[in-house]
Amino acid sequence: MLCLSFTLLLALVVGTSLGAAIPQDALKKSCSLSKYQFLVPHELKAVQKMKEHFEDIMLLSGRKCNTRLFHRKWSTPELSVPDRVMLVEAELDLAIAVLGLPAAPRLAELRQQPLAFLTQAREDLRGCVVTEARSHHPSGKLRHWLQRLQVAKETETAGCLEASAILHLFQVLNDLRCAALREQCT
Repeated sequence: MLCLSFTLLLALVVGTSLGAAIPQDALKKSCSLSKYQFLVPHELKAVQKMKEHFEDIMLLSGRKCNTRLFHRKWSTPELSVPDRVMLVEAELDLAIAVLGLPAAPRLAELRQQPLAFLTQAREDLRGCVVTEARSHHPSGKLRHWLQRLQVAKETETAGCLEASAILHLFQVLNDLRCAALREQCT
C-alpha cells in the first residue's frame, strides 16, 4: 500500500514538474483559426449588406477618397505564414477601429454584426500567435505596407480610412482565410 501511494505521489510530482517545464503555447494542439478557412454565409452577407449601404452613402454624399492603402504590388499568398498573420492583425485592427467610429443610426446598426465577427477573429488570431511569431521581423514587402498604414493613420482623414477599410473588407476576410490555412493559399 505504501509503495502504491509513493508511486502515485511520484507520478503527480513528475506530471506537475513536466507541466511547468513545457510552455503553455506548446500545449496548444490546434489553433482556432481553422474556422476562418470557410467563412459562414450569414457573416459574409452581413458584411456585404453593410458595405453596400456604405457605398450608397458615399455615392449620395459625393465623398471621394484617393487612399490606395489596400492596393499592393504583391498578394497575400506570397508572404510567409508569420507575415500573413501580422498583415491580418494590422488589417483587422484598422477595420475594427473604423467600424467603431460613430455613424448614422442605420449604418451603426449594420456595423454591429461585422464588428463583432471581426473582433472575435482578431482575438482568435492573437490567441494563436506564439511567442516566436511576436518576435518575427516582417519581410520587406510587409514592412513597407505596415509603414504605409502607419502614415495613412496619421495623415488621412477618418472618413477616408473608414472608406478604405470598409470597401476592402472582403480583401481583409480573404487575407484572414489565407492566414488560417497556414500553408499556400490562392
